[in-house]
Amino acid sequence: MQIACKYFIFNIMKTSIILSLDKRRKKKDGTFPIILRLSHQRKSTSISTGHSILPTYWDDKKREVKKTYPRTSSVSRLNNQLLKVRANAMDIINGLDEKGELQYLSVGQVKEKIVNQNQFESFYQFGHSLVEEMRASQRFGNARSYEAVLSVLKSFHPKELRFNELNYDFLKKFEQYHLSKSGNSLNGLASYMRTIRAIYNRGIKAGIIEQEAYPFNRYEIRQKPTEKRAINEEQLKKILSLEIGNEHSLFHARNYFLISYMLFGISFVDMAFLRVSNMIDGRIQYRRRKTGKLYDIKITPQLEELLTYYLEGKDKDDFILPIVKRDELENQLDDARWALRAYNRKLKELGELCEIDQKLTSYVSRHSFATQALLKEVPVMAISEMLGHSKLNTTQTYLKSLPNNVLDAYQDLITKILP
Repeated sequence: MQIACKYFIFNIMKTSIILSLDKRRKKKDGTFPIILRLSHQRKSTSISTGHSILPTYWDDKKREVKKTYPRTSSVSRLNNQLLKVRANAMDIINGLDEKGELQYLSVGQVKEKIVNQNQFESFYQFGHSLVEEMRASQRFGNARSYEAVLSVLKSFHPKELRFNELNYDFLKKFEQYHLSKSGNSLNGLASYMRTIRAIYNRGIKAGIIEQEAYPFNRYEIRQKPTEKRAINEEQLKKILSLEIGNEHSLFHARNYFLISYMLFGISFVDMAFLRVSNMIDGRIQYRRRKTGKLYDIKITPQLEELLTYYLEGKDKDDFILPIVKRDELENQLDDARWALRAYNRKLKELGELCEIDQKLTSYVSRHSFATQALLKEVPVMAISEMLGHSKLNTTQTYLKSLPNNVLDAYQDLITKILP
């Protein structure tokens, strides 16, 4: 009765879908494909079910495989599978109608909605399709991040994962699984969850899952405040004044740290990809790989002194720093990634050499730049612009790492009014 009602509704909407044997497309083995025949607004198209049989085993009246079909252990199970495919398609059509979208779609667009949903019911399959899109558009870093998250998810849930299974309870169980492993952090989990959320949002836009099923309306991505990363002015001067020759193992690490600081805390990968051609009229002009934001930064005398060492004998198209070695973009990104690991190891040694207790990393130059800018009373809006943040609260996260002695001084200033 329920299916009959749906079929009647679809007829009113001039939309119907039936199982049929496509006798126009004979295969080499003599079989014909079983299809869904979709009719919409007086036009029709076919959708494959993945099954094909000889015409003698197809019942045109009942629109099912005859019981005499010998190539399956259970004809009933095969027919149930076909009915399920049709029922899923009917549900999608019904959903499009309820949202008021169906009447504005062509038959090809309705087919695409059905095919896409069936194809990517799997969260893993859809996630990997996004990875391939990223690789095609040369967003290799994002592709690698998505692949890593999908791999971690599969280690927790090896079986196929459908979008509707990725609900609030699933996320909480994954959270417990992640945090139960030694060395895993809440902030690492937050990074994974943001990627899972991004994939899910793309699934909603693609019409694979309904907005009502969105689990992140209930699940909160939690994160602990990061430890203080900025170093103070005295420590910066120690690094700047360190006298080491170009044969010293820390020579490049020291220079990269200072160059990053002087270029508004430029990221290591952006620094690695700077070319001589980015130097224009006494300025460095480049686009940040992560956001596409254009930077136009004055080359100060201190920065010029550092860069001059690396510019000797180089052409306009050459990279300024000796980090990227190869030609293909994906390989170049790997060069930068591996160099970053070595750079962070060298920075740890640099901190020890300069007697800086705080662990130095590639992020410290960026946070130190932001903190020093605030201490020099540079407006937060200007700091946000220099860092390339689209939101002020991102900048404020950086500035939470103000040194305690500065906060103590502010506290003294505020409490002076008290008796």
